[in-house]
Amino acid sequence: MNTTDSTDMLVSVERLREHLGNSHWCIVDVRHDLFDTEAGIHAYAAGHIPGAVFAHIDTDLSGKKTGKNGRHPLPQRNDLVEAFRSWGIDNATQLIAYDAQGGQFAVRLWWLARWLGHERVALLDGGWPKWLNDTHLSSTDPAAKSRGDFTAGRSLMPVVTVDQVMQSLGSDDRTLLDARTPERYRGEQEPIDPVAGHIPGALNRPWQSNLEADQTFKSAAELRSEFDSALGQRAPAHITHQCGSGVTACHNVFAMELAGLSGSSLYGGSWSEWVSDRSRPIATGN
Repeated sequence: MNTTDSTDMLVSVERLREHLGNSHWCIVDVRHDLFDTEAGIHAYAAGHIPGAVFAHIDTDLSGKKTGKNGRHPLPQRNDLVEAFRSWGIDNATQLIAYDAQGGQFAVRLWWLARWLGHERVALLDGGWPKWLNDTHLSSTDPAAKSRGDFTAGRSLMPVVTVDQVMQSLGSDDRTLLDARTPERYRGEQEPIDPVAGHIPGALNRPWQSNLEADQTFKSAAELRSEFDSALGQRAPAHITHQCGSGVTACHNVFAMELAGLSGSSLYGGSWSEWVSDRSRPIATGN
């Protein structure tokens, strides 16, 4: 019997509330602020979904930065497995990730779990704001979890390297889909990275386009129509997602999977890795 909603990718506030205290479910708070990296842990301490553990984007869900591998490089698989175990996760655990921004950061955990071969992972649709509005349930108690025995399996998520992106420039074999805002994509503003613009040939679909006004996800049918319109006849296997650092790109991966368009890949280093080598080409405008 399914324990999440019919999509197996999104769980409603009502469904999650029914499973509070379920030892086979692990709720993970992934709230974060790119401009205040400790905001998430402070928000967690001030109040979180009862029983939730906290995962930090910069440390728990990213690897070590070298100055050449982007702002949020993928973690070492063994390090991520150890983090999962410390949160009480085993291979039968249902993971539920949430944040306060429509899944902007929670999708990183969803993608990473599947990268480790774990299929039982979903996002809380509407995240923390909808949870608090609908339930008024909040806790300041740290989660009490026994150590899990999670083991990684075959990766379910394709990854593309910077060299592969470079080699495919100008080719029909790979289409990049940039999840940043149009202003950043066009190079009109760049609040985070040292160079503005986008990778030549990339298309733009801001991750926010996947959401309704209330920060819940659009229906699978609506997402399918929008992606079909944006990508034309391109097959999912020929789509590679990127953003500023490989986090919000996961939102478009998630949305395509939700729409039944499985098999697209992630360029984990994304724009922040791309511009670390100034010899790589950049484009501006549309």
